[in-house]
Amino acid sequence: MESYFDISIWGLVASVVMVLVAAGISALMRTGVAKSLIWATARSLVQLLAMGFILEYVIRQNNVWLVIGLITLMLLAAVQITMGRATGAPKGLVGIVLLSLVVTMLLMLAIVAELIVRPKPWYAPQLVIPLTGMLLGNTVSALALGLSRFFESMRERYAEVNTMLALGATKWEAAKPSMISSIRLGLLPSIAMLASSGIVTIPGMMSGQIIAGKSPVSAAKYQFVILAAVAALTLVADSIIIALIYRRCFISYDRYFVPEPAKKLSFKDLVQLRKDVHPNEKSDEVRRAAAQEQRARTR
Repeated sequence: MESYFDISIWGLVASVVMVLVAAGISALMRTGVAKSLIWATARSLVQLLAMGFILEYVIRQNNVWLVIGLITLMLLAAVQITMGRATGAPKGLVGIVLLSLVVTMLLMLAIVAELIVRPKPWYAPQLVIPLTGMLLGNTVSALALGLSRFFESMRERYAEVNTMLALGATKWEAAKPSMISSIRLGLLPSIAMLASSGIVTIPGMMSGQIIAGKSPVSAAKYQFVILAAVAALTLVADSIIIALIYRRCFISYDRYFVPEPAKKLSFKDLVQLRKDVHPNEKSDEVRRAAAQEQRARTR
């Protein structure tokens, strides 16, 4: 017999109170994360409730274009989050990351949804959208970790790469150790989750289905499919991204240069850049530009 235990508004309030207590303890200990914890909690609550209302509407409408549109927004958000977390990655990788995620997501959705689960209709929003969210959510962190590791390794191996190029190695041969290190590091969380699932942890999808009253055996099968898909998606997406970006570390067949990490320019940097471009520009014009920037900030 299926049963479901609903959470009242007071349950949500109790959850928020728990976080506030934890934030209070953090503030007393001066760990510096109290404000971040409160902000992240508020943001999470708003985002989850908003997604709940959106999903309810999309499932009720059962329209293929709404499903495709929502998946597109999720993909764009995943790219933005990946680039935001990939420390040390240069600018200009958005297109490559988006292409890799689109290709691998379509492949995984086609295999998992259409060959394994086989819902009717094929775009069933109650399956396809949560499945997309779980795949992207577990893959984004791994991709960001892999990108960070690749460029970090390429910078650490500066002398080694130059030596390999001088001895006649190709770009692929010179970058291969960093590529392997990146893919391996990005895949470690998925391997750890596969190894510990069912013994140490009961993952989210399996727990959710059991709480909703589904058969534990059926929930276990669903969870295994998701974990296997996440591991495959992470490996394929990371491999595609690294294979497409490793050439950016080389100017020519024998010249090695790792792009600098992307960073935001401050107003001081912009003024200095303007002076470098226009060295004969009058100082009063520079001061006028600074005054205009200051007025814009105060507004």
